[in-house]
Amino acid sequence: MKEKLEQLKDKAISAIKEADSLGLLEKVELQYFGRKGGILNSILKALKDLSGEDKKEIGQLANKIKFDLLNLIEEKRKELSSKKIDQALEKDDIDITMPGKKKELGSLNPNTIVQNELEDIFRSLGFMILDGPELESDYYNFEALNIPEHHPARDMQDTFYIKGKEGSKRLLRTHTSPVQIRAMQKYGAPIRAVAPGRVFRYEALDASHENNFYQLEGLMIDKDISIVNLIAVMKTLLKGIFKKDVKVRLRPGYFPFVEPGFELDIHCLICNGKGCSVCKQTGWLELLPCGMVHPNVLRAGNIDPEKYSGFAFGLGLTRLVMMRYGINDIRLINSGDLRFLKQF
Repeated sequence: MKEKLEQLKDKAISAIKEADSLGLLEKVELQYFGRKGGILNSILKALKDLSGEDKKEIGQLANKIKFDLLNLIEEKRKELSSKKIDQALEKDDIDITMPGKKKELGSLNPNTIVQNELEDIFRSLGFMILDGPELESDYYNFEALNIPEHHPARDMQDTFYIKGKEGSKRLLRTHTSPVQIRAMQKYGAPIRAVAPGRVFRYEALDASHENNFYQLEGLMIDKDISIVNLIAVMKTLLKGIFKKDVKVRLRPGYFPFVEPGFELDIHCLICNGKGCSVCKQTGWLELLPCGMVHPNVLRAGNIDPEKYSGFAFGLGLTRLVMMRYGINDIRLINSGDLRFLKQF
């Protein structure tokens, strides 16, 4: 039995050394150590038929041979695995000493950065953050906002109308104001909400005009709301964004959905009021149309104007971004130019 085990060991060692692939090595391992038909395992099972002394002596020898062979197989497996990796590297022609490719990390668009900050400011004032559809109906975009069909105020907003079924009157929203009607209808009064989002105008493109840009609609309705509340919220907003007091002016302005209406302008931060292409050489930038919500708009939102009053404003979010970062051309923001965007 000893001689048979030694011969088996020599034969197994030779087979292991000759194996030149992981597949062949696995076959050798199964040949000698497989549960069914493994040569060495069969010998170990036959030990039970030996006498006490022979069983002990032959058993120790058999276990030692098994241990040695398994270690040899493991060493051979590591050798073949390493060889396989080397062959793959040679085949792929990869120089592992070369530096790896740097993964470029993206960043937020400046519009998104400022929008997130605005939302945080308004949340701290108790406002909800709402959203609405960009493809809007004529009713919510105009009629419910006190701008009936053929009203001259519609000419103030060059609108993209969508072809569809006759009478559907669908359009790309020209402002985020439709959300205030939807909000009043859904939540009633009192209500405090802002709605940031993209709007569309058929504009002639220049340094301060784009055909799609971002606004932020704001609305506050409760009992005894006045212009004082409007001005206080606007000052809190501007100071929160610019981290300093900003010079503003409030002048009368006409907007069908508010009465009275105002234009809130800020001192141009691009030229410090000296005059540039962004502020059209005036030193002031129109930023925030606002006013007290018109009674007809309150009625469209199912709110009684005899009991409640409120203010609304439409912040030019993209223009605010330009003032915040000193961007002198609005077209850069949507350009997709990485040289510009990587600055943020």
